[in-house]
Order: sequence, then structure tokens, then C-alpha cells
Amino acid sequence: MREARLGIASLALFAAVAVLSPLLATDRPLVARDGGRWRFPAAAAYPVLGSAGKGWTGRPVLRAPVPYSPYGISLGERLEGPSARHWLGTDDLGRDVLARLIAATPVSLSIGLIASSLSMLLGLAIGGAAGAAGGAVDLVLSRAMEVVLCFPTLFFVLALVAILEPSVSTIILAIGLTSWPNEARYARAEILKTRRLDFVRASRAAGTGPFRIFWRHLLPAAMPPVLVSATFGVASAILAESALSFLGIGVPPPQPSWGGLLALSESYGNRAWWLAVFPGLAIFSAVAAYNLVGEAWRRSLGEGAVLVPSGPFRRRAAVPSEEIE
Repeated sequence: MREARLGIASLALFAAVAVLSPLLATDRPLVARDGGRWRFPAAAAYPVLGSAGKGWTGRPVLRAPVPYSPYGISLGERLEGPSARHWLGTDDLGRDVLARLIAATPVSLSIGLIASSLSMLLGLAIGGAAGAAGGAVDLVLSRAMEVVLCFPTLFFVLALVAILEPSVSTIILAIGLTSWPNEARYARAEILKTRRLDFVRASRAAGTGPFRIFWRHLLPAAMPPVLVSATFGVASAILAESALSFLGIGVPPPQPSWGGLLALSESYGNRAWWLAVFPGLAIFSAVAAYNLVGEAWRRSLGEGAVLVPSGPFRRRAAVPSEEIE
């Protein structure tokens, strides 16, 4: 599982950069000496630690690894190539590209994670209801899944973002509302198969209510394929956000995002290659990491494996696939 370890290590690195981004790229010192007191100005970016960095006027002791603000404009340094001063160069307004890539990491990752979580919840709810209820409910909800699948996802997202005001929350909502049918189909298929197994029939014969059967037996069985699909969905959501930002209707400036940084290469790509290469590498690395983890998770679960009702992290032996009505 070397690929899985590589993917997990990459995701851990991205998560660390996202959490520590206010400390990694800032023009405020990490540590300063104010008279006889130690100050931590960069910590003001965290609401919980904000009081530790307010009102400092002393001498900087320790600077950030990238001592530039992601929003600091320096027109005298615009479109400078990678150098010892600016490791990944500067953009059209003289802002440090590495600082903006670091600041964009929590934005792009949070959009991918939250949008995929929203899609997973909607898929579980709709697919679970279709599989558990059956009959007319299953018929109506299945047709609804097919209708949503008929629409080109990117164009549907473009329409929603164009109608609503472009913002991070709008992008999350648009991606989440257009990517749930895959999770719903996986949940429905697993529940239709699991509800015919012996332990579910025994539980029903013992007088267990429908809701309890769904919560204890059917929902855990549907979780593995849905979680695997949601892992791939994070990568798709990051790509969708990048595409929207590249088209100019994504994360509004001056807030950085990987797609927004990549969009600058359209205007300056001929003389500023770094504006395309480094944001593209960030997007590629994050998407590849999620795909590696999702693929490894899919292989580890095994085709036909279901969760036992006694624990959400245990597996019973694979069951033969039965015809789903």
C-alpha cells in the first residue's frame, strides 16, 4: 500500500499547511520583543490567540518562513521570476506567489471537504430513503437521481454561481447540490442488497422497528462505498472550484485560491510561466493525493464487503452479489 501511504502523507502535509498558513506566510513577525515582554504578532490571525499578538511595537525576533503578506502589493516587483527573495516569483501586483499559494490552501481544501461532505449527506439521505422504502418512493427518487445526472455538472454549477453572488459558500452549495447522485446510487444499491440478508430479516422478525433497522444495519452497510465515493468527490470538488475561479466566477478577489492564481497565467503565461506551473502543481498534488487514498480505500474494502452491525469499523466476509430489484 505504498500509494496509500504517499497519499496520506501528502494530505497530512496539505492539512498542516492549511492550519499553519497564517504562521507560514505573513509579514508580521512570529515572535517579537516588546520591552520586557514577548509578543506573538502572527498569532493574531487565530481568534483564540488573537490577544497574544495585538498592540505589539517591539523588535522582531523571529520571522515567518515566507515573510510576505498574501495581500501585500508591491508594483515595483510585479511579475518577477523565482529568486532568492521570492522563491516562486510574484504575480501581476507584485504579491509573493508562494505566500498566496499557502494562503489559498485552506480555502481550496475547505471547499473540497465541505462540498463533498454536503454531497455525501444528501446522497445518504436520498439513496438511503430510496433503498429502505422501496416501491413508489424508490421509483420517484431513482428518477430524480437520473434527472440530476443528465445535466452537465459544470454547466449546472456555472448557472448556480452566476445566479447567486459568487462567494465561498455559494461555490460549496453549488458543488454539493450537483454531485450527490453518485453517493445516492451507491447507498441505494448497498441497502437494497443488505436488506435481504439473513441478519436483517432476523432483526425484522424479532420486531425491530424500520428506523432502528435502518440505523443499525442498513446505514453501516452503505457507508463504505459512499465514503470511498466522497473521497474521490473531494478531488472533483477541488477541480470544480479551480475551474470556476479560472473562469472568473469562483472565489472573489483578493482572497486567494488555487484556481484564481492559475487564472493569471491566461494573461501573463507567455512571460510569467511560474503563474501556471506552481498553482497547477498544487492542484495536481492535492487531487492525486485524494485519488490515491480513495483508490487504496476502495481496494481495502473489497468488492461485496459489508459492515457488521456490531461495529462501524469491522468487516464481515464478502457476500455474493444478489440481483437488485
